[in-house]
Amino acid sequence: MLAAMSEPRQRRRERVPKGQSAIPQLPHQRVRNPYPPMQMLSADQVETIHDASMHILESFGIEVMSPRALSLFEAAGAEVDHATQTVRLDRGLVAERIATAPSHYTLTPRNPDNAVHLGGDGINFTLVAGPPNVHDMERGRRAGNLADYRDFIRLAQHFNAITMIGNQVCAPVELPANNRHLDTYLANLTLSDKSFHVSAIGRGRALDGVRMMAISRGLTLDEMRDDPGVTTIISVNSPRRFDGEMAEGLMAMAEHGQSVAVTPFTLMGAMSPVTLAGALAQQNAEALFGVVLTQLVRPGAPAMYGAFTSNVDMKSGAPAFGTPENTKANVASGQLARRYGLPYRTTPGSASNAADAQGAWETMMALWGAVLGHGNLIYHAAGWQEGGLTASFEKFVMDVEMIQHMMEFLKPIAVDAGELALDALGRVPTGGHFFGDEHTLARYATAFYQPMLSNWQNYEAWAEAGSLDATARATRVWKKALEEYEQPAMEPDRLEALEAYVARRKEEIGGGEP
Repeated sequence: MLAAMSEPRQRRRERVPKGQSAIPQLPHQRVRNPYPPMQMLSADQVETIHDASMHILESFGIEVMSPRALSLFEAAGAEVDHATQTVRLDRGLVAERIATAPSHYTLTPRNPDNAVHLGGDGINFTLVAGPPNVHDMERGRRAGNLADYRDFIRLAQHFNAITMIGNQVCAPVELPANNRHLDTYLANLTLSDKSFHVSAIGRGRALDGVRMMAISRGLTLDEMRDDPGVTTIISVNSPRRFDGEMAEGLMAMAEHGQSVAVTPFTLMGAMSPVTLAGALAQQNAEALFGVVLTQLVRPGAPAMYGAFTSNVDMKSGAPAFGTPENTKANVASGQLARRYGLPYRTTPGSASNAADAQGAWETMMALWGAVLGHGNLIYHAAGWQEGGLTASFEKFVMDVEMIQHMMEFLKPIAVDAGELALDALGRVPTGGHFFGDEHTLARYATAFYQPMLSNWQNYEAWAEAGSLDATARATRVWKKALEEYEQPAMEPDRLEALEAYVARRKEEIGGGEP
């Protein structure tokens, strides 16, 4: 297995032209948002949405398709109708349990330098997750497969702007559905040393991810319980339904002290009311309900407030992303998450079918909402295309460029003697220029953000170089990044233990469900 996974890397490194410069990118860093969060809702409006959410939980309830979860709610004092599998929560119970969830925590992967800090002013960006298809400009659109999956993990490892890996950047459909998560976890852990999202479709998939991360770190499950390394997304089947597999995955993660981001899928006009206020009230109720369940399983279990509110095209019913409504929801949801002292997960998305101008402006709109709303985990940040149905290599590069722009934007403006440059202003004569001044010469190499994708040539130089637009240049960038990629080392005994675990679990799973 190790030889099979390392061989492509060896071929790529042999193709790197001698003397060719590396792709310019920002250094590895912990990204923070030092500015006050945008307040799109007034304090009174936040409380009005809170009260509406409590009414939903107290009067309408949430369907939970898990007997074990129903029992936990009942034991905590909730009103449980076992015939309809409906749980109604008193607002006092909600407040009591939410208070035990931590306001911030850290996920530690096998390389501690790549720790993920969730909560407060921290911002983290993940690789796209979940699409059944992949696309690039040379090979076109195709079904997800393990080879492309591995290349996306290599890209996520290579680019410093990507903090962590999502849950299956694309589904490797050529592998058995009941155990392919093992192959993707193994790729995550061997081709990268960053944290990743595990699948929580059932208890087995969740625990496989937890156990494999523990093996890679040389820890026991008990040690991992107090030092989490992975997270998951619990997608609520909006409106107001937790399916059994999601509930079981949530409980397994909470039991083992791993992070859970409870994320309702509230598309206005389809899975939620057509109005933003109504959608936010529903989202808030569903998200808080899931966080309460994590705390019933294990008080203090790390949990995130997840938001995924956007709208549909009312002409066709198709999901839309990067809309003004989606951007507003990203900002407002951050206010709600802070109302409860919870880390905040959000998403920049696009409905564009191509890595084009539409894909860029929709993603940037939603990304601004995520940043202004102080999102702590910006999920699907790089590579999302076609409303989440396709992982795009070119879109990945375009998104990394946008993320790096945001990282530079978030750096505070320095104001000191060196930055004010009064000496230089005194030296340069009226009507002169600063190109040759010593102040410029001492700073020119690092003065401004250096893009990896934007082209600032004049028209004639650009035309002579091939007239490549941003999408065509993105193709060159991802291919060059794969040439530059270096696989992070892993202790041989841990690699052997991971491979043995995968082999054993595949035999145990057989033809049944994990």
